[in-house]
Amino acid sequence: MSASSLRRRRRTEWQDCFCLLRWPWSKSHALYGTGRIGYLCRTIAGLFLLVFLAGCIAQREVATDPALAPSPLAGTRTVLSRQSSEAFDLLYVTDRAPVTASDGTLSYGAERAMFLGFGNVAITPTDNSSRGKDELRIGTISEAGRFPATPYGVVVTATGLRRTPAAVVAHAQAAASLQAEVARRVATASRKEVVVFIHGYNNGFDDAARATAQICRSLQNQFACIVMTWPAGGKGGSFFGYNIDRESSEFAVADFKKAIRIIAETKGVERLHLLAHSRGTDVLASVIQQLAIEAYVVRSSLWQRYKIANAVFFAPDIDLDVASSKLFAWVSDPDLAFGGEASPSRLPSQGAMHLTIYSSPGDKALSASTLLSGSVLRLGQLDVDRLPKVRSEAASRWGGSHMGRLVDFIEVPGGGSFLGHSYFSDPAVKADLVALIRDRAKAGDPRRQLVEVKRPFWRISDARQASRSLPPN
Repeated sequence: MSASSLRRRRRTEWQDCFCLLRWPWSKSHALYGTGRIGYLCRTIAGLFLLVFLAGCIAQREVATDPALAPSPLAGTRTVLSRQSSEAFDLLYVTDRAPVTASDGTLSYGAERAMFLGFGNVAITPTDNSSRGKDELRIGTISEAGRFPATPYGVVVTATGLRRTPAAVVAHAQAAASLQAEVARRVATASRKEVVVFIHGYNNGFDDAARATAQICRSLQNQFACIVMTWPAGGKGGSFFGYNIDRESSEFAVADFKKAIRIIAETKGVERLHLLAHSRGTDVLASVIQQLAIEAYVVRSSLWQRYKIANAVFFAPDIDLDVASSKLFAWVSDPDLAFGGEASPSRLPSQGAMHLTIYSSPGDKALSASTLLSGSVLRLGQLDVDRLPKVRSEAASRWGGSHMGRLVDFIEVPGGGSFLGHSYFSDPAVKADLVALIRDRAKAGDPRRQLVEVKRPFWRISDARQASRSLPPN
């Protein structure tokens, strides 16, 4: 290539780069360029969009201001109007490092702790009439226990490595204390079921607690609710914070897997519902992968062994291919020991276990993630009408008769906000979640405001359009 041609090519790539900066959520990979300049353009554009989004994501992840939110559908009206105004407490599980203020008040920051702690956080609904919305105030945080620091101690014996007696005893005591906290909540709940929520990128402890509390209130406080919060929202800023959070989310997988296993084995727990948003869905996908393999090798399943009835992914910040690899690793490995030996054709019954994925093609926050990672398709941006053929085939393998109807993909038109990322607080999405978990309604049930595209693909009805035909309250 001549020098003049090379200069023209680079000039064109830089012009494309400036186009990306003007429209950073562009999905067209053709704009990115293929050389070093193209890579730099992707990085700059992704960082530019993260600067724009960083201050918004944590705030948007909690309850939507009713004055700004679309009016609920007919089926959602009772869901939203019966929310309790009484104070309550959430159980938290975290591997954030604790922070103690000068007055002795406990909180948790964005640094990582080498131990897993748990306790209670008080939630108080407050009526902020001046702002026209019901807010949730975080009250006293009290730690109830913690597991030993990892890795647990080991000793060399004549028969090989052994965990130290002190580590084994401390772990057993912490597990019993955590189960006692869960059992206490289940005993007073009208439904003997547990809802766990894992938050996403750039969320502090308080953000995660508020989001979980809002979900719990939507379910009319009928369930025992737990917030699992990992060390997100650190000091890396918009440029470096995303990658720091990404590694911190991976750091949390082993801790959360351990906690979910212990919670599932608590006496009195009948069902477990695992919910995650954004970056938290990658944590949940990894946890499910490891627990599913644990169950498979003892001839069991997530439902049979851990009582997991639902895994719900909101705006999943994970590549479609990576998600498929994690969630169905046990399906795609016939050489994996099924009990004492491999059984290539046999699979355990999945029982009530179901996977639900909410996505929005207009999710601008995931556009930033796509630019930074070079992902072909983020699961949370799935557009059921515009899937590339190879990705359409991959997605379809998750649902229908091929996967025993284990999965539903639900598209949220418009994403519920300008950013289109925190739509689990949208009334229509919230109502669908309530119908799924509280009412155990399957996709296609009249209690769920879904429009079938082609099973297992669905769309949520447009709440704004539907509300126009409703009579006044």
